[in-house]
Amino acid sequence: MKITVSHQSEMKFEAKTDKSSFIIDCPQISPIEYFLSGIIGCTATDIVMLPKQQGFEVKNLSVTGEVVRNESAPKKFNSLHLEYCFDSDADDVLAARWVMASLETYCSTINTIRDTTAITYTIVYNGNVVRENEAMISGGGSNIDFGTLQGCNA
Repeated sequence: MKITVSHQSEMKFEAKTDKSSFIIDCPQISPIEYFLSGIIGCTATDIVMLPKQQGFEVKNLSVTGEVVRNESAPKKFNSLHLEYCFDSDADDVLAARWVMASLETYCSTINTIRDTTAITYTIVYNGNVVRENEAMISGGGSNIDFGTLQGCNA
């Protein structure tokens, strides 16, 4: 992947990819807002594609991301909370699996930041909260103690 960003005028830049281009218009939308939008867009795409591959349709999808950042430079993400709201005709366990698959496996942007950012999520599925403030299983941004693990022969 290669992207070129060129200064256009004042605080406007053009980003060119192999497929298209778009304008970054600071301060209307800051680069960090574009970054967070990319993270959310990545996981939202998964929440449409994964169910479709299993014969389900997701409706009314919205994903909201809220970030806590350092107060001083660099103002990196310390934590990210994602709230997934969507409807479908699958059961809520399968819906939660779609979110977990996105977070833990498929979403490249989340997997890029998960070792430095504590990531939590909430799932509102068919109008019901089915997961609330859950932490990702993996990633250095969270401190999850799995306890003593035993092998199959233990």
